Amino acid sequence: MSMQRLTLWAAAAWNMIRSLATDDAYDKYLAHHAHAHAGSPPMSRRAFYLQQQQCKWTGVSRCC
Repeated sequence: MSMQRLTLWAAAAWNMIRSLATDDAYDKYLAHHAHAHAGSPPMSRRAFYLQQQQCKWTGVSRCC
């Protein structure tokens, strides 16, 4: 395997790990925001994180 193929494979594996861990959520948000809301400034990384945490931990999240 050539070094270039190994580098591409490693980058793809790293991107998959980041996606599974939702570590790339802010990057995806920025891409979406640039496409859908080009006229307004995006949230900061901190504001995005706080909003995600609030959505995750607010409300009832049990079955019974």
